[in-house]
Amino acid sequence: MLIGPLHQPYPQAWLAAEIDLRYLSIVQSQSRDILWATEQCLRSGSCGAVVCWPLEADDRSLRRLQIAAETGQTLAFAYRPLSASVNASPAALRLVVDAQPVQIRVLKCRGGITSPHPIAANWQ
Repeated sequence: MLIGPLHQPYPQAWLAAEIDLRYLSIVQSQSRDILWATEQCLRSGSCGAVVCWPLEADDRSLRRLQIAAETGQTLAFAYRPLSASVNASPAALRLVVDAQPVQIRVLKCRGGITSPHPIAANWQ
């Protein structure tokens, strides 16, 4: 389930990642409705994973999503702007993907120590 993507998803990329498009649903929503739709999908337990792009999310909203994901036993991803990284979040794992050079930085890893060194991404 994709909720509130900022850009039109590119089907060929999903197919290349071996995602069966018959099982991919997209919800176009506005602002606060993104959080509501995400919570409903997570809580239902009927989705394998939910990816959302919340435009406005405070720590309380994110905690609601975390509880909904645990309730529905559903994997959840929230893509947020880099500026949100300074705000508190209940997320167990927080990552930053840098474009140039392509690398991943771990901002938070519950139960572990984050490395100050980025991880070089090795995908094309």
